[in-house]
Amino acid sequence: MTLMKTVRKYGVLVISHGSRSASWVKLVDEAVSAMRLSASLPVECSFLESVAQRMIQDGINRLEAQGITDLLVVPLFICAGSSHVAEIAWAFGANPAFRGVSRLAPLRVQSVVHFLAPLDDDPEVAEMLLDNIRPLSVNSAKEVVLIVAHGSGGEDSQAKWQTVLGSLAGMLKTRGGFAHVEGATLSTGEVPVVLRKWADLYPEADVIVVPFFLSEGYFTKTVIPAELVGFKCRYNGAALLPSPRLVKWLERRIADFWQEREG
Repeated sequence: MTLMKTVRKYGVLVISHGSRSASWVKLVDEAVSAMRLSASLPVECSFLESVAQRMIQDGINRLEAQGITDLLVVPLFICAGSSHVAEIAWAFGANPAFRGVSRLAPLRVQSVVHFLAPLDDDPEVAEMLLDNIRPLSVNSAKEVVLIVAHGSGGEDSQAKWQTVLGSLAGMLKTRGGFAHVEGATLSTGEVPVVLRKWADLYPEADVIVVPFFLSEGYFTKTVIPAELVGFKCRYNGAALLPSPRLVKWLERRIADFWQEREG
């Protein structure tokens, strides 16, 4: 008797946080739509919250209706330390160790789930941050740069944020030639602490602040500027989107999956 070999059909589900802002959602959609992938690879863009008919389960349903057997889940989030990433992975059954409180119920998935990594400290991310810093930079050797991220309340999660920020800081310092680069998170209230420290350590240096956020919004336009009140620094609020580099990152995340699978 000849056994039939199962034909695998893959689909890609890109998941982002979501927003009530149509322009925020549009930026994510445009980045996902710009990916150059095989025409036989269906792609859906879903959101954790705030976007009707575009929630995670909606995306799963649409892909599985096309007969996929394997689901590549790409969390379009800043850091693996985000509680949202851990929560989403748990809902997919990819993070059984999750002990937090989830707003998500376990997702209904028939296909095999392959949960990929978020942005983290990918070198492409460092280049995106540098792109946003360059319009503010005059003489990098006399400038100090503060990368501001959201952070997390949990000790283990916050440690992941600090590791990622430390790695990115090293890349920015080397590639940009800055006097010093450091990361700080809003969740721990570090931003004014670091800026006060720098006033003593680098009194002659110019301070540049760059947000490590996916898209411009409440945190880049309101929360971070409030943290900077009373300090002399350069800040333009530019986030990672829109950037063609983010499209390249998405494409490479998926390409890396194929390489690992075939290797």
